[in-house]
Amino acid sequence: MTETKNDLDAASGARRVEWIRSRMPLLAQAREDFERTRPFEGHRIGMSLHVEPKTAVLVETLAAGGAEIAGTGNHGSTQDDVVAYLNDLEVDGRRLTIFGRRDDDLVAHHANVGRVLDAQPSILLDNGGDLAAGIVARGGTASILGGTEETTSGGDRLRTELAGLVPFPVIVINDSLLKQIGENKHAVGQSVAESFMRITNLMVPGTRFVVVGYGWCGRGVAHYLRSLGGKVAVAEIDELKAFEAALDGFRVSTAVDLAPWADVIITATGRPGVVGAEVFDRMHDGAILANCGHFPWEIDVPALLASSVSSRAVDEAIDRIELPDGRHLVLLAQGRMFNLAGRSPKGNSIQSMDLGFLLQTLSLERIALAAASGSLPAGAQPVPDDIERTIARRMLTAMSASA
Repeated sequence: MTETKNDLDAASGARRVEWIRSRMPLLAQAREDFERTRPFEGHRIGMSLHVEPKTAVLVETLAAGGAEIAGTGNHGSTQDDVVAYLNDLEVDGRRLTIFGRRDDDLVAHHANVGRVLDAQPSILLDNGGDLAAGIVARGGTASILGGTEETTSGGDRLRTELAGLVPFPVIVINDSLLKQIGENKHAVGQSVAESFMRITNLMVPGTRFVVVGYGWCGRGVAHYLRSLGGKVAVAEIDELKAFEAALDGFRVSTAVDLAPWADVIITATGRPGVVGAEVFDRMHDGAILANCGHFPWEIDVPALLASSVSSRAVDEAIDRIELPDGRHLVLLAQGRMFNLAGRSPKGNSIQSMDLGFLLQTLSLERIALAAASGSLPAGAQPVPDDIERTIARRMLTAMSASA
């Protein structure tokens, strides 16, 4: 019998997930606990999250706890072999349903989000607030017990655009100090440096980088690039964060002022349009633009393309943008999160996602268990302190065991 592409993809996904699973001891312990306690029995979790091998281990863990799962990935970062693997997976006679492909555009992504909501989840595992915004727009909030939100961008959305509209608790994983240190600073810093080298094949030592934003992700990116020999400056409009960056030894100014100096500009703010026409106009010929924030909006790509003479792909995840004055700029991954949307993406390190996804797992368990008692308030809120401390102890134990 001839194997189909889906069969081959599923087999590839299974091999990759097996490698990752064997190196995520925190989720392995949670899975064993959930097989016994079944906290998600009778619940369907609607998921919008980057679909890659580490995410598959999270999905397996939630399914072991009794959850039915309908999910989708994010624009440009979905890995097709992992989708095929998860859709072939059966847990206790239950099949998972994962929508999406790597080549989905934004229209297709939003359609996939709609298909997840069509499955009528009772708990949301959100990334960027897409599911929460969708359920509010549909007027179906009464059916949701609660959820989690993975990102800075989603947390901001819940506290601004969706403030007062979400009548169920949402635990914002990105508010966790554990995630901010372990994943945002160290893992994003490492994955951005690694992805830049892999995608461009350029040296870090001696290259002039401007990191836009000095939150936890920006801190990590700046420190990792400098540790590899890069010359790094920071663009930051918040006075306290700018002060911190200056004391950490970085040159600090605005993105506009630093643009002529930069060989590479990397955005890490979670906010739209932080690098736009005024910056493009001052960048030197051949300079590179890249984004590591969740949404593909930090670099004003539409404005860049509108002002260009032409644009062409020169390699996977590398576009050359020709400008009317004879300069050209280089855009990585079309402005998407290039450490998950570039060539052969690896994303954040396995250990950091073991920690981050245990935060997701135990927070979702808290949502499920608190639903009957109403012990959690409505709206965006941080990870409960006892969960953070439990995970810190487990992570330290895991690190000591490998010392």
